[in-house]
Amino acid sequence: MVTTSEKRQSASRVRTYLPIEDYGIIGDLHTVALVGKNGSIDWYCVPAFDAPSVFGALLDSEKGGYFQIEPRETPVESYKQHYLPDTNILVTRFLTESGVGEVTDFMPIQQATSPTDRHGILRAVHVVTGSLSFEMTCRPAFNYARDSHTVEPVEHGVVFRSPNLMLGLFSTVPLQADGQGGARASFTLGEDEWAYFSLRSAEAPVVTTREQAAVEFQKVLADTKDYWRNWLKQCRYQGRWREVVYRSALALKLLTYAPTGAVVAAATTSLPEGIGGERNWDYRFTWLRDAGLTLQSLSMLGFEHEADAFTDWVLARFLQLKPDQPIQPMFTIRGETELPEILLDHLDGYRQSRPVRIGNGAAKQLQMDVFGELF
Repeated sequence: MVTTSEKRQSASRVRTYLPIEDYGIIGDLHTVALVGKNGSIDWYCVPAFDAPSVFGALLDSEKGGYFQIEPRETPVESYKQHYLPDTNILVTRFLTESGVGEVTDFMPIQQATSPTDRHGILRAVHVVTGSLSFEMTCRPAFNYARDSHTVEPVEHGVVFRSPNLMLGLFSTVPLQADGQGGARASFTLGEDEWAYFSLRSAEAPVVTTREQAAVEFQKVLADTKDYWRNWLKQCRYQGRWREVVYRSALALKLLTYAPTGAVVAAATTSLPEGIGGERNWDYRFTWLRDAGLTLQSLSMLGFEHEADAFTDWVLARFLQLKPDQPIQPMFTIRGETELPEILLDHLDGYRQSRPVRIGNGAAKQLQMDVFGELF
């Protein structure tokens, strides 16, 4: 067993901040993860959008935590990302002199109508042509890099255990603790060979062999494809730029919290309005001002279930008001009114844009445009 503390050593490779546009997003209707073109998951909060981060390298490249799969060969000639058509399943492609490799990332959909701790990220590494060696590093930093954790080897993987959260990482390639609070693996794949990684809230793997892992992955992948494509069939839009409209609808759905129907303003916190500036806010909440446009968009496109659920959530906020109590401009995805704003001074911020904030003091402001946007 390896024990880590808040003080973590630097990674063997120098980590830098990617441009925001170099991230793709995956999710399960409870939370999301941001995946960079370099194969690194740099933002992931469990079990909900506004929960503490497990991977937060987006806000501190050294201390924040990440889960990266990348070719060992350098330099990589090009990185590209795309989604499988009509889904939120992300494919990251690496081109090197030795071959072409891909990492497919997605989160199995959680349609639970109440909060759940069952969340996971599935990652499949595939060599399209040639032969490639890969390096995998998974180095969580629980509770915005404030909590210590242990790394426990188990069959086919490791378990990361912090005071309030436990995650298991399982793989078809051997994993080992890296002595820095994480796990690593080095492996080589030939043409059309695969490796699989599963990060989830479990202490033991569901499958025990490479063959079983491949079958299970393909089954969950097919189920996830079917979910997104069947959902998108509800869309009534048939005009120009249909693919762009579809992608926007898929993004809105990813930002929807299934248990309540609330839509968050953003999946992240503290990304700066200007690099190096201080206007860095937590937007993982729901603004009534935004609700009018969101509801209009969902309804016009034909997503009546989502529009109705969000409408019910908004109406519930008004019904919970006491006499003469002003309506506040924003709430948590569960409808809570208290969003205390806290500064995380131990984090550097995206490209040294401090401070890093969680919570949002604007919840207690009086914003008169709320009524105009809604009514």
